[in-house]
Amino acid sequence: VQLQASGGGLAQSGGSLRLSCAASGTLVSTNGVAWYRQAPGKQREWVATIAAGGATNYEDSVKGRFACSRDNDANTVYLQMIGLRSEDTGVYFCSLMRRGERYWGQGTQVTVSS
Repeated sequence: VQLQASGGGLAQSGGSLRLSCAASGTLVSTNGVAWYRQAPGKQREWVATIAAGGATNYEDSVKGRFACSRDNDANTVYLQMIGLRSEDTGVYFCSLMRRGERYWGQGTQVTVSS
């Protein structure tokens, strides 16, 4: 299983970015995919999940601003981020659990300037 995260970059406060997580070796449609982020000097924290059935959950600080979606044909999960804040800055990772093992993508940097 491999996960390839992309789409990060520099955005202004209030701006938007869309992250992508392309999977190989398994299907995103049959596994839940989660997004995490790690700010400088902080521990990695959970941000959002899209379950195999399509249900989504979000950490409180991103509710109403971030949205997970999935393209089964592309075997890719997306994280649309709007209303970005400086505290959203960090490296974003996608992660997938399959048969009791967690897999991680390589991370993509998001920097929000105020």
